[in-house]
Amino acid sequence: MQKQGTVIRWDATRAFGFIRSPDTSADVFFHVRDYRGSAAPREGLAVVYDEIHVGGKGPRAMAVQPAAQAGGAARPATSASTTAPQRKAQPARPPAPRPARRRERPAKAHLGAHTPDLPTMLVMLGWAALLGWGVWADKLPLWSLGAAAAINLLTFVVYAIDKSAAQNGQWRTKESHLHLLSLAGGWPGAWCAQQWLRHKSRKPEFRAVYWGTVALHCAVLAAWVGGWLR
Repeated sequence: MQKQGTVIRWDATRAFGFIRSPDTSADVFFHVRDYRGSAAPREGLAVVYDEIHVGGKGPRAMAVQPAAQAGGAARPATSASTTAPQRKAQPARPPAPRPARRRERPAKAHLGAHTPDLPTMLVMLGWAALLGWGVWADKLPLWSLGAAAAINLLTFVVYAIDKSAAQNGQWRTKESHLHLLSLAGGWPGAWCAQQWLRHKSRKPEFRAVYWGTVALHCAVLAAWVGGWLR
């Protein structure tokens, strides 16, 4: 369904922004690849767009174009009587099917991202086995299991809050804080958040540091359980 709105925020560095429309309660996210204008987007620009909803992440705008550009395409009509039939025919134009095709691609990628690859699964199983063996052998206190579950739940929630802040232009959580949570043992929860929420999963620098925290945490845990640090 085509709607009208105004660009209220545009981040040229990260190539995305938000549109506010009286027809939608929440601000609508859009990416530069879905923008059809000849000039770059800017705050205060009136636009028209097709709105879709993908995976419970809130509204997203597709086929975004300046309202003046869209209006120019409709001006060849010479009178009100000829304009009315043309407006009825507009929903059948080629851009209409695009949201349906685009909706399928993220869904397929999202489903595949829920399952860890073999190396990641082996690391997670090894970490859980090491933690369980440490408790069974009295190398770690019993409450370590509860603490591990709590830190992973906290890490997932912090990632979710940061994801919401990124979409709504609010104050963000520092990346160093996310890495500290992973280092403290919340790295499995961080991995789940990265894949399920699609947050921080495509930034090479962040992912490199993340896997560094995983390696360091597992090494310290193994050394402690093995008695090398006591």
